[in-house]
Amino acid sequence: MIHFSNVTKFYERQAAIKNITFSIEKGEMVFMTGPSGAGESTLLKIIYLSEKPDEGSVTIAEWDLSKLKESSIPFLRRNIGVVFQDSRLLDNRNVFDNVAIALRIRGMLDSEIQEWVMEILKMVNLRHKAGSFPRALSGGEQQRVVIARAIVGEPTILLADEPTGNLDPDTAAGIARLFKEINARGTTIVIATHNRELYRNTGRRVFRIDGGNMVGEEIG
Repeated sequence: MIHFSNVTKFYERQAAIKNITFSIEKGEMVFMTGPSGAGESTLLKIIYLSEKPDEGSVTIAEWDLSKLKESSIPFLRRNIGVVFQDSRLLDNRNVFDNVAIALRIRGMLDSEIQEWVMEILKMVNLRHKAGSFPRALSGGEQQRVVIARAIVGEPTILLADEPTGNLDPDTAAGIARLFKEINARGTTIVIATHNRELYRNTGRRVFRIDGGNMVGEEIG
């Protein structure tokens, strides 16, 4: 599903990641962890195609990124949901509209959007907040809206960058359970986190990144 081979990315001659190699199979949920600035976010950006590697090769869902035409990038991105480190919710739109926006861009019928968005909001336990605006939500509720927005297009891959960074332990545990439920439906999930509780005793692979290098792999 996701394959990196000797991937290096430079920013102003400084290597953010160096000779990174790993494979993530379809349906896996894996974690990336390390000190701040270790390179996890850069790896996610490459998977999402917002950055290109300077060296090495990357394959996403059988697409060789080195051979991918610019015109094909939006189609590949439709298969990837992203939970950003900052919520990036639209303050002037309610919960329903924040989640529905991607479906409207795709031209889905309003009747289909109504049904599917409410189904997704039910999944993240926010159906009753469909008409609320982001500023009226708690931090945990906002994060669940972000997750709903990321999965509403039924992506095959879900990326999450510090999804529990500003949440209290109980709320973070709820977000962790939600990711587990999404993964159980077959979505491949990659989570970059400093929160050890997210991967502790999960039985999932944990990639350790430090100074842009892959320094180890263990089972959480």
